[in-house]
Amino acid sequence: MEIKVNFLDNLRLEAKFDDFTVVADQPIRYKGDGSAPSPFDYFLASSALCAAYFVKVYCVSRDIPTEGIRLSQNNIVDPENRYNQQFKIQVELPESISDKDREGILRSIDRCTVKKVVQTGPEFVIETVENLDEDAQAMLMVTPDADHSTFIVGKDLPLEQTIANMTAKLAELGMKIEISSWRNLVPNVWSLHIRDAASPMCFTNGKGATKESALCSALGEFIERLSCNFFYNDQYFGEEIANAEFVHYPNEKWFPLEEDDSLPAGLLDEYCLDIYDNDGELCGSHLVDTNSGNYERGICAIPYIRHSDGETVYFPSNLIENLFLSNGMSAGNNLAEAKVQCLSEIFERAVKRQIIEEEIALPDVPKDVLAKYPSIVAGIDALEAQGFPVVVKDASLGGQFPVMCVTLMNPRTGGVFASFGAHPSLEVALERSLTELLQGRSFEGLNDVQKPTFNSMAVQEPENFVEHFIDSTGVISWRFFSAKHDYEFVEWDFSGTNEEESTALFGILEDLGLEAYIAEFTALGSACRILVPGYSEVYPVTDLIWDNTNKALDFREDILNLHRLSDDELADLVERLEESELDNYTDIITLIGIEFDENTVWGQLTILELKLLCYLALGELEAAQELTETFLQYNDNTVKRGLFYQAMSAVLEISLDDELALEDYRHNLTRMFGEETMDAVIGSVEGSVRFYGLTPTSMKLEGLDRHQRLIESYKKLHAARAKLAGL
Repeated sequence: MEIKVNFLDNLRLEAKFDDFTVVADQPIRYKGDGSAPSPFDYFLASSALCAAYFVKVYCVSRDIPTEGIRLSQNNIVDPENRYNQQFKIQVELPESISDKDREGILRSIDRCTVKKVVQTGPEFVIETVENLDEDAQAMLMVTPDADHSTFIVGKDLPLEQTIANMTAKLAELGMKIEISSWRNLVPNVWSLHIRDAASPMCFTNGKGATKESALCSALGEFIERLSCNFFYNDQYFGEEIANAEFVHYPNEKWFPLEEDDSLPAGLLDEYCLDIYDNDGELCGSHLVDTNSGNYERGICAIPYIRHSDGETVYFPSNLIENLFLSNGMSAGNNLAEAKVQCLSEIFERAVKRQIIEEEIALPDVPKDVLAKYPSIVAGIDALEAQGFPVVVKDASLGGQFPVMCVTLMNPRTGGVFASFGAHPSLEVALERSLTELLQGRSFEGLNDVQKPTFNSMAVQEPENFVEHFIDSTGVISWRFFSAKHDYEFVEWDFSGTNEEESTALFGILEDLGLEAYIAEFTALGSACRILVPGYSEVYPVTDLIWDNTNKALDFREDILNLHRLSDDELADLVERLEESELDNYTDIITLIGIEFDENTVWGQLTILELKLLCYLALGELEAAQELTETFLQYNDNTVKRGLFYQAMSAVLEISLDDELALEDYRHNLTRMFGEETMDAVIGSVEGSVRFYGLTPTSMKLEGLDRHQRLIESYKKLHAARAKLAGL
């Protein structure tokens, strides 16, 4: 994590990281002002807080109440050496907690990350640089060993060289990549989380049988998501990029909107139009991209090559953004390697969906076949030893597809986690299934997996597949576990060179009667995206009409200019929000594609609360009262915001009752909620305070540091593409 420090007045310091700001000072005896804890105080508090966090996680996962648990830490200083200190952490547990859980809580404290880092002894590297913002040296904690070359199946270069190549590309782009966590819960299963230090919203997870392969996975995913603009899906790029020579890629093509809002000629091909506009309801306005929101330019489309004949077909960027999420993206040492990964992923998701929705019972992999892969068996045995039964299934549907499945059961909760992996090599597909199972997860995290069901409707719900796509936490059918399987086990093998594997995988699509479209992106190396219309979408095609992300364009400008709207404009905004029938609990971040700081009122704001504040500003107190009650009943906001609306509810009740006078209650309401809150509440009701807690902003995005960091991240990528295209 990158922490930037600013020097304030006297000895005060300000540390900024992610969306947080921490201020430190020194005691008066050390010439400070005593206005904040010292840096060392924060350090001491961090270990106590970390220990308490692990206690909380343990208790929550086992439904143990924490009300009677108390924890404290004292640091005992060696009088001979003040740098030699003992941290004594004590925890007071109620008698109701069993001996087993007492021991479990102590073990959980022992897992404290701060403690482990201190015990290991971090290495400090202190250096000067010309410019902090321009120093793009990758901050990766794994240094490739030039004397060793590690090859794995499916990669045309050794892992060490692949890591070096990808980190060099990211450094050249001007991005600092930091590793925020590693996990290795069982043998031969590694995962990690990496992110852009300057823009933590840009992050990926990696998995593999070794640290190096997991790092390769994370870096490859980072580059593929940059190359395919996935990090910036749904986000507003701002006026500068929206009006630049190109918005997404130098080879993009813009199609002006037709007066009758019909689809412009030249978009898509007949094959795709039959899928995406089968009933003729799709309009040109449905395809204006969310990132630019530029109706005047029209529809931004990206050229894809049709695999069957090499013809160019233009896909609206908004269509891709709405339907495919990250499916079918990859980066590799070369394009053939990247295409194999793209197609493997597409088959993994499609076959997984078919198995889940059709409640297919898969055959177990025989033990003699599993025995051929001892490193995988070691990981499975370790999970079994932790009390998690594991079932290994052949998901190839009789040898049709290169897909495997590892399913974990959690007897503590009755939950089940089904993890799928795909690759032309059965061994690699099996390894991916296992590493995907534990990617970024702790053993406690496995308590959150869903319970199986015989309810077919719950399994076949489209949103269930989305959950499976995002993190595999969707529900599966009990029928999946039937000993009477629907297919026989096949020890399949589609492996060969990357070129041969790519040809074989495209052949499977052809046998299914499916067309594929490929876009290659070379600004950061070898990356590509493959779309298989009618097969590789994550969201339903109907979302283009009924749940399109570019609904943001109906509200973005007015919401960002909220403080400048006239009463008529404000009333029009509320009316449009009501008529849209959007879920009241949709957050404004999602609605308009702006990354607000989540620790602000803007960051917590929902459509419901926005409408409530608008009704208050318009003096429509009865409508505001109704939404206030709804807010208090269902909205999970900060304690401070909850108290504001609790006070608001009381004041609105009084104001709308002719027999009650606010002055009769103001004194005690102030004692209850405080003067600042009551001034804001009464001012909001009387009209002197508008949109309490929301700082003014505009389409210029001033003050929105989190979103500005995202845009700065994209500008680096945009500049690299322009340079490559000679623009």
